[in-house]
Amino acid sequence: MPTIKIHYFSPDAPRLKVTAKGDWIDLYCAQTMQLSAGEFALIPLGVSMQLPEGYEANTAPRSSTFKRWGILQANSIGVIDNSYCGTNDEWKLPVYATRDTVIEKGDRICQFRIVENQPPIVFEEAETLSDINRGGFGSTGTK
Repeated sequence: MPTIKIHYFSPDAPRLKVTAKGDWIDLYCAQTMQLSAGEFALIPLGVSMQLPEGYEANTAPRSSTFKRWGILQANSIGVIDNSYCGTNDEWKLPVYATRDTVIEKGDRICQFRIVENQPPIVFEEAETLSDINRGGFGSTGTK
């Protein structure tokens, strides 16, 4: 089982925990943030981590994040590779506010999971692929 070293930027920061109910781990806002509609911000998450060699972290908003605070993760998904591992390499959530909002210190605003890096691959150019076509983008229907 891989071990992840974690540094907390505050002694009173909520400690991260793995839960039995899901594969993703919640991250917390490290300081109260007041955002205006149309504003971009980097929300500090209060942690830095040393991920094992061959692993990266993916971050995404929690399912309630937009409903509660009206913020969108500005880069859709975050990828934190294991070279971003210094003590001062604090994880942050880049957000765009769609309305005026206040996110309090300690609010659970996003989540992450650890995944293995993509294995080495080789691209091979081809004139044709298989003869199986699905019918184009969005071809599986809506119901």
